[in-house]
Amino acid sequence: MPDWDEDSPRLRQNLKQVLTAIRAQAAARGKLRLTDAKTWHRVMMAGLTPPDKTMVGRFRGTDPLTSVEILVGSYPGVAAAEVAAQTTQFETTLGQITQHLDATIAPGATLTPDQLTAIIEACAWVHAEWVRIHPFANGNGRTARFWANAIAMRYQLPPFIRLRPRPNFGYDIASGETMLGHRKPTIVTFRRMLDAFLEG
Repeated sequence: MPDWDEDSPRLRQNLKQVLTAIRAQAAARGKLRLTDAKTWHRVMMAGLTPPDKTMVGRFRGTDPLTSVEILVGSYPGVAAAEVAAQTTQFETTLGQITQHLDATIAPGATLTPDQLTAIIEACAWVHAEWVRIHPFANGNGRTARFWANAIAMRYQLPPFIRLRPRPNFGYDIASGETMLGHRKPTIVTFRRMLDAFLEG
């Protein structure tokens, strides 16, 4: 089986399958949950060879990943013992964000400039928080991009954040800034990505 990080036809098929499911959920404006990310992770890794099969669909800090610590570039991710609490807070805050946007943006509505800005900021927040926490042992970048595209599609935008290969437009630099608590670079990067997607 191909390596989990190899740009293989199976990986591309898996990513497409996850994005199709996210698109359907976005259209229905279903509640976004941590269990969604675990499902995405399992589907994304199906038919591939991960570093350790016990990591698939499981967060750090849970058995058997109770002591798995990671680095994001040169920055330490959230300690395994803190992942459960921080992902729970992530889900709560995400629910508050989508509840507010659902109430202010009608399905199918033409977006105002302020609404577009709010959506991009929400995409940046969900991506940045997932990268910062790094709940999985591997595959967090793709999962963060799934989250951001889930927000985009929920509010009439295309899935403008490329899953594979990694996006450009300063994406890696912005992700590094995320580890320092700076989300503004991700907002700027995502706006550039959206503009380029719509122009292309």
